[in-house]
Amino acid sequence: MRLPNLFTGTAVVILILITLCGCGKRGALIAPEALVPAPVSNLAVVQQGDHFQVSWSAPTKEQGGTRLKDLAGFILFRRVLLPANQDCEECAGAYAERARIDLEYLQDTRKIGNLYLFDDRDLKKELSYQYKVRSFSADGAQSRDSNKAHRTAASAPSPPVLEALSSSSGVVLAFVAIPPEEGKLIGYTIFRTKSGQPAPLTPLNPKPINANNYEDREVQIGVQYDYSVRTVVVLPNGETVDSALSNQASGTMLERD
Repeated sequence: MRLPNLFTGTAVVILILITLCGCGKRGALIAPEALVPAPVSNLAVVQQGDHFQVSWSAPTKEQGGTRLKDLAGFILFRRVLLPANQDCEECAGAYAERARIDLEYLQDTRKIGNLYLFDDRDLKKELSYQYKVRSFSADGAQSRDSNKAHRTAASAPSPPVLEALSSSSGVVLAFVAIPPEEGKLIGYTIFRTKSGQPAPLTPLNPKPINANNYEDREVQIGVQYDYSVRTVVVLPNGETVDSALSNQASGTMLERD
């Protein structure tokens, strides 16, 4: 009668050893939520002319920290901010899908490096809008919400009129704009690119200049450059608003005699 009990106890020990060895080979279990794209953390919105430019960088890692390999697109959400006693961000339907962006077909979205830019032109003056974005992978799994960004639509200043003059010391720019209807003029930002290339995102001058002329000496002799300028205004609430880009003007640094 003892023999079956001995075999039974031995079988249990062997089963336990196999189970322990198997667990050691598998490693730590990864939760499904760790495999989705990490949330965007740098969503931002600025006003340029009559539209908002919403921008963000694509995540490069999964929520769990491993490299993201199958990013497929983004979903941009927008809501209208209501007065404090009426606003309810957590209410159902507060956010509406503004755009679904497929990386293989960007359509209304631009990509510059790892930065994505969406121009929202469906705005009403004096309304405040809040945005958030989610990434999604090839299997449809979505990230958590990004940081939130909001702006109030305002009257944008008129773009300046620009002229460019070639000289042996550089390219001299002259520009003038109509005084803004709303806010206070704080200056101008200047954009330069080699002819035939799109205007860059960042201006030559880190801060707006309050003069109506500028000489660009950081250019190569004989190379033609295209320039455009934006008017920058500060609103009573402290936010700045850029105009649309001015007309484009071209100039070249000439050889010295």
